[in-house]
Amino acid sequence: MKLEVKIPAVGESITEATIAEWTKKSGEFVEQDEIILVLETDKASVEVVAEKAGVLKTLVEEDETVDIGATVAEIDTEAQGASTGTAQSAPEVASASAPAASAQSPAAHPDLQKQNSPAVNKIVNEKNIDTSNIQGSGRGGRLTKGDVMNAPTAQTIQAPQAAAPAAKPAPAPVALPTPTGTFQNEETRKKMSPLRKKIAERLVQAQHTAAILTTFNEVDMTALIALRTQYKDQFKEKHGISLGFMGFFVKAVVHGLKSFPAVNAFIDGTDMVFHNYNNIGIAVGTPKGLVVPVVQNAEQLTIAQIEQSIRHYALKARDGKISLDDLVGGTFTISNGGVFGSLMSTPILNPPQSGILGMHKVEDRPVAINGKVEIRPMMYLALSYDHRVIDGSESVQFLVKVKECIEDPARLLLEI
Repeated sequence: MKLEVKIPAVGESITEATIAEWTKKSGEFVEQDEIILVLETDKASVEVVAEKAGVLKTLVEEDETVDIGATVAEIDTEAQGASTGTAQSAPEVASASAPAASAQSPAAHPDLQKQNSPAVNKIVNEKNIDTSNIQGSGRGGRLTKGDVMNAPTAQTIQAPQAAAPAAKPAPAPVALPTPTGTFQNEETRKKMSPLRKKIAERLVQAQHTAAILTTFNEVDMTALIALRTQYKDQFKEKHGISLGFMGFFVKAVVHGLKSFPAVNAFIDGTDMVFHNYNNIGIAVGTPKGLVVPVVQNAEQLTIAQIEQSIRHYALKARDGKISLDDLVGGTFTISNGGVFGSLMSTPILNPPQSGILGMHKVEDRPVAINGKVEIRPMMYLALSYDHRVIDGSESVQFLVKVKECIEDPARLLLEI
């Protein structure tokens, strides 16, 4: 019996998927529930398993895009063991003998042939050699030092007989630099993955549908770094995870969203929809593109639980295991370009959200503290927001609220 392998429905509104990888090859024996195929959609990667054991026959190549429900393989459930022989031998293709390449360099343009190297020009000028009848052996027919050094004496220019002094020779033209070896200007064309296409669509959508502005501030990380240094060992011992900065920033953002609800809202037609919960998206870079898993109901989580959630999603993103459920429902996003060394940027909104916070690299800078210049670990913060929903004063005050919570972490406990 031959069992068809079809593309499963992987999410609402998804009509097609790309064959990212066949984990088993055509002709191999597969066990029941063994992963045979990895699909890539515009939202996430999905694994497909064998419903029955048997010999696999693939019908579609990798990187091809197919419709949901399409048959992409068959499993012969009556076959026993892996197929050892090939079904048919590939036809031998006789390769035509290419004509032998010419040993001579292609002739250069006549104007370029006249442009000798500085070393050749020096010898020509010193010995008054007439080069018009010398055949160049260099690249593109140019003269080499050997060509002019071995030139017969008959080609030497006779000294002028006139009593008048010889006119000062014009400076020799500067030779164009010529690379050695064989070079080809090559280009590689690669089809965009569904995930990359979706990212591109959403970024353009954000630019075209929202009135995006960005406001900046900077935060002194001294207190937070000191707090983390003091408690990081105890934190890891108790919770089994490292204490980072992101948990504090998520809590600071939640604190700011409670004070300025418009930053947590979005436009739906002619209505403004305000969220009474805080689902914070954390932008994560992967080899296949940017994904934004969502920490659900962050206002109800402790810093330890937030850090555990972020670690969970980071590992899933690294392994390509992010699911559709991990990516939906966000109300606000945080993007940390600082992990890649970014000093400042203007993040783009994640539609339909109205706000996104950009974190950046922590860098020691001189700042004025109580009338004195001190070196402090500083971070630039950027808030991009939809001006249709959020007024300028609200955006600035929201960012100041985040800054205050980070510079004085006790505010997060006291909720002030």
